[in-house]
Amino acid sequence: MHKISAGFLFILATAPCLAQINDSISHALTRDLEALASKSLIVGFSVALYNEEGTLYERGFGYADRSTQKSYTEHTVQNIASISKTVSGIALLKAQELGKLDLDDPINKYLPFTVVNPYYPNVPITIRQIASHTSSIQDRGWWYGFNCYVMKDNKQAGEKKKIYFSKPDKMRSLAELYHNYLNENGRSYKKKNFLKYKPGEHYEYSNIASAIGAYIIEIATGEDFKSFTKQHVFDPLGMNDTGWTWDDINFDQHSKIYTVSLKPITPYSLITYPDGGLRTAAHDMALYASELIKGYAGKGKLLSPESYAEAFTGTLTPEQVASRGYDDKGVFFEITDNHQIGHSGSDPGVTTLMYFDTENRVGRYLQVNTEVNKKNIDTFRAIYNKLKEYEAELINN
Repeated sequence: MHKISAGFLFILATAPCLAQINDSISHALTRDLEALASKSLIVGFSVALYNEEGTLYERGFGYADRSTQKSYTEHTVQNIASISKTVSGIALLKAQELGKLDLDDPINKYLPFTVVNPYYPNVPITIRQIASHTSSIQDRGWWYGFNCYVMKDNKQAGEKKKIYFSKPDKMRSLAELYHNYLNENGRSYKKKNFLKYKPGEHYEYSNIASAIGAYIIEIATGEDFKSFTKQHVFDPLGMNDTGWTWDDINFDQHSKIYTVSLKPITPYSLITYPDGGLRTAAHDMALYASELIKGYAGKGKLLSPESYAEAFTGTLTPEQVASRGYDDKGVFFEITDNHQIGHSGSDPGVTTLMYFDTENRVGRYLQVNTEVNKKNIDTFRAIYNKLKEYEAELINN
């Protein structure tokens, strides 16, 4: 959940530095993406190309609502799954800059209840381990599905997914969820909520651990995480169509989401929303991703050059990288072996990719409102690779 497997990452490759996009190339790219949209294997999607100067291309294709044929545009909003975690990473580093926490602090310095790996009770779990997926806290897949996805309304849509979605009255706070799951007095506490590895020793992707960083920000700053990210990330970048809750965005701009069989899925939220619940549009994400490239170049405005360097510096040991087979981890950022930094995401009804090339400082973004599997993965890859193709064409014109 929230994470695209390693197989997707082969589509990411270095690309030439972009010149400013011109009308003829823009029209040609639009034409080619419209042809891919016409295959009707993905209901709707939006894309963006960007560099450190800003957005070079953005556009939506297909439908935000298949039944009414409402167009999907660059301003269409949807949840973007695990790319959300990168915002948590930026927020953690901003809180560190403000002197509210240190990433190497034990999480128990902040939590109002004790969390320890029962197999290593004397080894503290740190915030940095949360952000690099080495905390030894693990997802119990069925538990996560049943307990973290919550329907917007009581009405269930779609042909499946009922096992994932609780009714709205099951929504609860991060504090309650984590006490329930991670504290030995919690109702859902089990030793198998933790790996039999010492904290910091082993990499294993963990959604349930990821949002702990956001909860710690709330405790350390005394400020709601939604407000903190709005103040320190979204507002400074002009991300006006971005937020964590239904109240934060204009629901009329929100896309419906679909199964791979093109059946609608009921709108839902996540209790662990910082790990995958950000709602945004390609227009806003291009602003965000361009800022990340600026930050990599030492010219960002959200964080200091030192903090951005920390965000994008790998933290895994060579053995941990080898066990993964394809990338290192910064502060919630993936650092691939072909010079890409970013993140991917997947959740019921959504699939996303956001990366930039560290050598040429140019990036691509893709969000789709449809699940991706073997039935439509070739179309998904073709869309993303089409952006790569036009990067090369731009530099030659």
